[in-house]
Amino acid sequence: MSSATQRHRTLWEEGRRPGREVASLVVALLLSATVVDLALSAGLGLFFDLAFVSLCVGAALAVRPPDFFLIGVLPPLAMALVVLLLGISDRGSIARADDGLVQAVLAGLSRHGIALALGYAACLGLLALRRSFVEHHPR
Repeated sequence: MSSATQRHRTLWEEGRRPGREVASLVVALLLSATVVDLALSAGLGLFFDLAFVSLCVGAALAVRPPDFFLIGVLPPLAMALVVLLLGISDRGSIARADDGLVQAVLAGLSRHGIALALGYAACLGLLALRRSFVEHHPR
Protein backbone atom coordinates (compact mmCIF):
# COMPACT_ATOMS: atom_id res chain seq x y z
CA MET A 1 0.00 0.00 0.00
CA SER A 2 1.15 3.48 -0.68
CA SER A 3 1.37 5.91 2.20
CA ALA A 4 -1.67 7.77 0.85
CA THR A 5 -3.88 4.67 1.01
CA GLN A 6 -2.62 3.26 4.32
CA ARG A 7 -5.31 3.11 6.94
CA HIS A 8 -4.36 4.43 10.37
CA ARG A 9 -4.76 1.93 13.17
CA THR A 10 -7.36 2.80 15.76
CA LEU A 11 -7.00 2.59 19.52
CA TRP A 12 -8.76 -0.79 19.42
CA GLU A 13 -6.14 -2.21 17.05
CA GLU A 14 -3.06 -0.87 18.79
CA GLY A 15 -2.46 -3.57 21.41
CA ARG A 16 0.18 -5.97 20.12
CA ARG A 17 2.06 -7.03 23.26
CA PRO A 18 2.12 -10.67 24.39
CA GLY A 19 -0.10 -11.41 27.37
CA ARG A 20 2.70 -12.72 29.60
CA GLU A 21 4.72 -9.58 28.98
CA VAL A 22 1.76 -7.32 29.82
CA ALA A 23 0.82 -9.35 32.91
CA SER A 24 4.40 -9.29 34.21
CA LEU A 25 4.65 -5.55 33.69
CA VAL A 26 1.30 -4.91 35.38
CA VAL A 27 2.26 -6.95 38.44
CA ALA A 28 5.67 -5.25 38.67
CA LEU A 29 4.16 -1.78 38.37
CA LEU A 30 1.40 -2.62 40.86
CA LEU A 31 3.97 -3.81 43.39
CA SER A 32 5.97 -0.62 42.76
CA ALA A 33 2.85 1.48 43.31
CA THR A 34 2.26 -0.42 46.55
CA VAL A 35 5.74 0.40 47.80
CA VAL A 36 5.34 4.07 46.86
CA ASP A 37 1.92 4.28 48.53
CA LEU A 38 3.24 2.66 51.71
CA ALA A 39 6.20 5.05 51.72
CA LEU A 40 3.80 8.02 51.49
CA SER A 41 1.23 6.82 54.03
CA ALA A 42 0.61 4.24 56.75
CA GLY A 43 -1.49 1.95 54.58
CA LEU A 44 -2.76 1.37 51.09
CA GLY A 45 -4.79 4.31 49.96
CA LEU A 46 -6.03 6.31 47.01
CA PHE A 47 -2.70 6.26 45.17
CA PHE A 48 -2.77 2.46 45.04
CA ASP A 49 -6.41 2.45 43.91
CA LEU A 50 -5.77 4.92 41.10
CA ALA A 51 -2.67 3.04 39.98
CA PHE A 52 -4.63 -0.23 39.98
CA VAL A 53 -7.44 1.13 37.81
CA SER A 54 -4.96 2.79 35.43
CA LEU A 55 -2.95 -0.41 35.06
CA CYS A 56 -6.11 -2.41 34.33
CA VAL A 57 -7.03 0.00 31.53
CA GLY A 58 -3.48 0.04 30.18
CA ALA A 59 -3.26 -3.75 30.17
CA ALA A 60 -6.54 -4.09 28.27
CA LEU A 61 -5.31 -1.68 25.61
CA ALA A 62 -1.77 -3.09 25.33
CA VAL A 63 -2.40 -6.82 24.96
CA ARG A 64 -2.72 -8.60 21.62
CA PRO A 65 -6.10 -10.21 20.84
CA PRO A 66 -5.10 -13.88 21.29
CA ASP A 67 -4.09 -13.12 24.90
CA PHE A 68 -7.30 -11.38 26.00
CA PHE A 69 -8.19 -14.18 28.43
CA LEU A 70 -4.97 -13.81 30.44
CA ILE A 71 -5.52 -10.09 30.91
CA GLY A 72 -9.23 -10.66 31.55
CA VAL A 73 -8.45 -12.71 34.67
CA LEU A 74 -5.48 -10.60 35.79
CA PRO A 75 -7.09 -7.76 37.84
CA PRO A 76 -8.57 -9.78 40.72
CA LEU A 77 -5.52 -12.05 40.87
CA ALA A 78 -3.12 -9.09 40.94
CA MET A 79 -5.11 -7.35 43.69
CA ALA A 80 -5.28 -10.59 45.69
CA LEU A 81 -1.53 -11.09 45.30
CA VAL A 82 -0.70 -7.62 46.61
CA VAL A 83 -3.11 -7.93 49.53
CA LEU A 84 -1.85 -11.42 50.38
CA LEU A 85 1.78 -10.26 50.34
CA LEU A 86 0.88 -7.35 52.61
CA GLY A 87 -1.11 -9.67 54.86
CA ILE A 88 2.01 -11.77 55.30
CA SER A 89 4.52 -8.94 55.67
CA ASP A 90 2.68 -5.84 56.97
CA ARG A 91 -0.83 -6.65 58.17
CA GLY A 92 -1.36 -3.19 59.63
CA SER A 93 -1.25 -1.65 56.15
CA ILE A 94 -4.42 -3.42 55.01
CA ALA A 95 -6.24 -4.29 58.24
CA ARG A 96 -5.78 -4.22 62.01
CA ALA A 97 -2.34 -5.44 63.00
CA ASP A 98 -3.78 -8.14 65.30
CA ASP A 99 -6.05 -9.66 62.61
CA GLY A 100 -5.31 -13.16 61.33
CA LEU A 101 -3.99 -13.62 57.81
CA VAL A 102 -7.30 -14.64 56.22
CA GLN A 103 -9.18 -11.86 58.00
CA ALA A 104 -6.55 -9.30 56.98
CA VAL A 105 -6.66 -10.40 53.33
CA LEU A 106 -10.45 -10.23 53.24
CA ALA A 107 -10.40 -6.82 54.96
CA GLY A 108 -7.80 -5.55 52.49
CA LEU A 109 -9.80 -6.77 49.51
CA SER A 110 -13.00 -5.22 50.85
CA ARG A 111 -11.29 -1.87 51.56
CA HIS A 112 -10.17 -1.70 47.95
CA GLY A 113 -13.28 -3.30 46.50
CA ILE A 114 -14.38 -0.19 44.62
CA ALA A 115 -11.03 0.07 42.85
CA LEU A 116 -11.16 -3.66 42.12
CA ALA A 117 -14.67 -3.39 40.67
CA LEU A 118 -13.85 -0.29 38.60
CA GLY A 119 -10.55 -1.66 37.31
CA TYR A 120 -12.00 -5.06 36.50
CA ALA A 121 -15.07 -3.57 34.79
CA ALA A 122 -12.93 -1.20 32.74
CA CYS A 123 -10.57 -4.02 31.74
CA LEU A 124 -13.35 -6.40 30.72
CA GLY A 125 -15.29 -3.64 28.96
CA LEU A 126 -12.28 -2.58 26.91
CA LEU A 127 -11.41 -6.18 26.06
CA ALA A 128 -15.00 -6.74 24.90
CA LEU A 129 -14.91 -3.60 22.74
CA ARG A 130 -11.58 -4.62 21.24
CA ARG A 131 -12.82 -8.16 20.56
CA SER A 132 -15.93 -6.83 18.86
CA PHE A 133 -13.84 -4.50 16.73
CA VAL A 134 -11.40 -7.23 15.76
CA GLU A 135 -14.26 -9.57 14.77
CA HIS A 136 -15.92 -6.91 12.61
CA HIS A 137 -12.72 -5.55 11.04
CA PRO A 138 -10.50 -8.48 10.07
CA ARG A 139 -7.12 -7.58 8.65
